[in-house]
Amino acid sequence: MRYELFIALRHIRSRKRQTILSIAAIGIAVMILMVSQAFMVGFTQQIYDTTVADLPHVVVSPQEEDDYIHLYGNIVREINSMEGVVASSPYLAGEASFRYRDRTANAALKGVIPSEEDAVAHVSNDVVEGSFEELASGRSVVIGDDLARELELRVGDTVEMSFPNANTLSLRVVGIYDTGTPADESLAYTSLGTAQDFYDTADVINGISLRLADFNRDREIASLIQEKGYRAEGWTRNNPEILQTLAIERSSNQITLGFILLIASFGVVSTLNMVVMSKLKEIGILMAMGVNRSGIRLIFLIESGILGLAGAVLGTLAGTVIALSVGSYPLPEEVYGITSIPVVVLPSDVVLIITVVFVLNLIAGIYPAQRAARMDPVAALTR
Repeated sequence: MRYELFIALRHIRSRKRQTILSIAAIGIAVMILMVSQAFMVGFTQQIYDTTVADLPHVVVSPQEEDDYIHLYGNIVREINSMEGVVASSPYLAGEASFRYRDRTANAALKGVIPSEEDAVAHVSNDVVEGSFEELASGRSVVIGDDLARELELRVGDTVEMSFPNANTLSLRVVGIYDTGTPADESLAYTSLGTAQDFYDTADVINGISLRLADFNRDREIASLIQEKGYRAEGWTRNNPEILQTLAIERSSNQITLGFILLIASFGVVSTLNMVVMSKLKEIGILMAMGVNRSGIRLIFLIESGILGLAGAVLGTLAGTVIALSVGSYPLPEEVYGITSIPVVVLPSDVVLIITVVFVLNLIAGIYPAQRAARMDPVAALTR
């Protein structure tokens, strides 16, 4: 064992109270950082699972001068052959007025091919009554639970649909879905053929929804589709509020936790300064014995590193245990559809936090280490 490490360990053991307080200060700060990071990662994952997972990753639209996409079968086949596209769903969407007995409501109507729309948006996972696949039978509709309550509709009821310049149709309710989003009162599904009959169009569509193997490639795939002469936008461009929310949350979280770590590091500086002041004679003796200034400096840097590493390891362990314990706590299902607090502990976050805290405390220990190295051995011995 090098003498610098030996002396550093003796200093740490000789002042147990200050050592424990320093490690505890760093550990508490790291624990808060670990718990907050686990919540942030879990929150981000929950956002993706509840929004991006069910959003179309790319939407193909008609050219600016056109209202519809004609001969869409060829376009769909061409897009499906692209690498990274796992599913596509052509649709015809517009506004419609729903009437049941004496109640009316307006909502968007989306005509789809049920199996293809389900492959893109996983609508059947949100159906709480009836079946999304029954749309294939024609003259039927699937509506959100909020719209169903507003109109007092149930599965099996027949709703009248009308709109200016559209044909009046009677559609049977074959399913009710619940996503926990505003779509539950503003969007209804029907078959593509029914929508074309309602809006009195030919065999045309006004959009194609795509699902990608990797949703982070949305802009890349959209650009490739645009090069083929079609309009296309990725989910990050169509839904920028999701990324903005995550960016704001992450930035505020990192700033707050950065200040917490900074305060904890000042605790290490304070402890090492006290060690320097209490070990003046020892420092003088070491210098008189031939220990150079770089050796003195290294002793106190080692102390700083040990304190920082110990606090970081204990803090991450405590933070991981607390985060996982809180994450296992059940919540009522009605809380935004979340049954437990979303928590994700990534091994990479643990390694990164320990490394950053260790380096930060090494940096914080430079000042007291430099102060000790600059001491005059004669003055140190006479104090």
